[in-house]
Amino acid sequence: MYGFSEHGIAINPMPSKIGEQCNIHYDGLLKKSGADQVYLHCGYGQSWSNPQDIPMFNTATGCACDITPLSDGTFNFCFKDSANNWDNNRGENWTVFIKR
Repeated sequence: MYGFSEHGIAINPMPSKIGEQCNIHYDGLLKKSGADQVYLHCGYGQSWSNPQDIPMFNTATGCACDITPLSDGTFNFCFKDSANNWDNNRGENWTVFIKR
């Protein structure tokens, strides 16, 4: 498991490879503030190509979603709720490297 535990984020397995499913768990600012629905906002590379908003499902310890990386290189992500509030690491977002 890999993560940014100080922000309530865990990724399993990590590092991820193209085509291999991984789970992103979130128990960060939005979830702790009572968000009813949280979305993973993600994209690839510096330009955030192929951006997606993926609904996360509630768990006993936060919320989670499964993703299958589409591209190698940087995978950028942050979170938003249904009221359009963002948890984006103070504008820095989060980035992990996807292997080929």
